Amino acid sequence: MEPITAYVHFPWCLKKCPYCDFVSFAKAREEIDHRGYADAVLAELARRAEVLGQRELRSVFFGGGTPSLWEPEEIGRVLSAITAAAGRLSPDLEVTVECNPTSLDESRARALRASGVNRLSVGVQGLDVERLRFLGRLHDPDGGLGALTAALRSGMPRVSGDLIYGVALGTAEAAREQRPEHAAAEARAVASTGVSHISAYSLTIEPGTSFGELARRGRLPLAGDDGVAETFFAIDEALEAQGFTHYEISNYARPGHEARHNLGYWQGVDYLGLGCAAFGTVSRPDPRWGLRSAGAGDHGEAPGEAFAVRYRNLVSPERYMAAMVEGGQTIPVASDERLGPETRLSERIMLGLRLREGFDLEAAAAALGVPAWSAARRKAAERLERAGRLRVDGGRLSVPRAAWVFADGIAAELF
Repeated sequence: MEPITAYVHFPWCLKKCPYCDFVSFAKAREEIDHRGYADAVLAELARRAEVLGQRELRSVFFGGGTPSLWEPEEIGRVLSAITAAAGRLSPDLEVTVECNPTSLDESRARALRASGVNRLSVGVQGLDVERLRFLGRLHDPDGGLGALTAALRSGMPRVSGDLIYGVALGTAEAAREQRPEHAAAEARAVASTGVSHISAYSLTIEPGTSFGELARRGRLPLAGDDGVAETFFAIDEALEAQGFTHYEISNYARPGHEARHNLGYWQGVDYLGLGCAAFGTVSRPDPRWGLRSAGAGDHGEAPGEAFAVRYRNLVSPERYMAAMVEGGQTIPVASDERLGPETRLSERIMLGLRLREGFDLEAAAAALGVPAWSAARRKAAERLERAGRLRVDGGRLSVPRAAWVFADGIAAELF
């Protein structure tokens, strides 16, 4: 059986962070229709379950939003239905819930564990009061570290902490950048709690966010590229010294504790998206879904061509819930697109080069039924290899660690 993963989107937060471009809406916990939203997700699952029944389920990820706001009982109901629909469960099935420190304590962590969750990912984001306030976070440094400690005390098998670096304070004209040594100290502090995984992301300014609008108007303090690169390597050095392996550009793990769900994305595994605004990418989806791009023959595919469909569910929670309650034979979506094998190979290059081990270009191309090496790709790879920005070992490609900060641009040259 081919592997597949499942992603469940929970769209509510206590507060919208100014840098966040994920679909989320501010709402108090008591105002959320916890059971009604779970019922809607279950209704969607019932109409997509045929795809799961043909695959081995590798992981389930509850993201958001702030899924730790969702009542654990409802998470458990959804999780039970997903695992029951799977053709087979991976022996090391990973079930992750994203958490914010303001909605996670030891009691809630224990309840999540009892519902079948075996991994928590906690958004610590920083350990500096001023920087946390600038990022719009509702917790203080002690709250972030305390949430990690509470999760570990609960007996949760695996706990991850998230950090954001490359944050500047002050004004656009006089920005005060985070020092690399300070970011490294924060990473060591998170590691010292006993977590087995750490994600460290450079702050990115996305259009459509509060920060994006401030940047457009020239009013947002921004860190320079050189300082961000120095900080990246300072964190790398600090966490490697703590026994973590830097296995993906933004992720570190103790041996055996890599994020299996995210590895699925980087390795090109199909994923079923459930919930409002969720994306999914599925090879040969069930034709009963009624997707505009799903019908082979409508787009001139050759028989057996390795295409997939990427869809996005309705973005509004209210519209999504109403559509699922109404039922029907098809699932209304906000958008969908057909991904041909060349597009899928480009995505494998972009994501696979984020991994320390890289990926096997020739194996990926063979699985998709397309050539691995065009003349232009071969020429680009040779140029990048001479420049020390790409390692080519037969059909396997990887980016040397010293060039990781250029990974996106390197991948683009190979498309």
